[in-house]
Amino acid sequence: METGGVDMQVEKSIQISAPPEKIWPYLIDPQKLPKWFNTFKRCEYAGEKRTGVGTTYYVEEKVPGPLRKISFEAAGWDENEHLKLHMTSGENVSGYQIEFTMTPQQSGTLFHFSENVGMPFGPIGKILGALGRRTAQRMVEGMLVELKRLSEG
Repeated sequence: METGGVDMQVEKSIQISAPPEKIWPYLIDPQKLPKWFNTFKRCEYAGEKRTGVGTTYYVEEKVPGPLRKISFEAAGWDENEHLKLHMTSGENVSGYQIEFTMTPQQSGTLFHFSENVGMPFGPIGKILGALGRRTAQRMVEGMLVELKRLSEG
C-alpha cells in the first residue's frame, strides 16, 4: 500500500462456529460494525450505495493518539466471502486498508482480518508504528473474540 508513511500491518485469524452468512452483516452494516470493531466510535454510509464495490463509509476511529476521521470505499466485495475497504481520505493517518476474508469450514468459518495503516509524521510515525503494532495486535484479538461472540449468539 502506498501511504506516504510507515506501514503498520496487523493480521489475525479466528475460527467462528457460524456460517459466513451470520458474520457478513457485522462487516458491512454501519450499525453492527462498531459492536465488535470497537475502535470505530462512529460509522455510517457516506453515499447512497449500500452493497457492492463502490459502497462508501465514513468512520471516526479512536485509537491512542488523535481521533481519525476516515472515508473508506469498498474496493472488493464478494458477499459472504471477502470485503476489502480502502481509505479515500482521512485525518491523522496517511493510508488505511482493511480486508476481511471468510473461508467456510465444516465447523463454521475461518475468519481472517488484515489491516494496513500508513502512519504519518515521518520519523515520529515510525516510532508510533513500532510501538502501536503490539497494542494493535492485542486490540484486534479482542475485537475478533467479540465478533465470534456476536456471530455465534
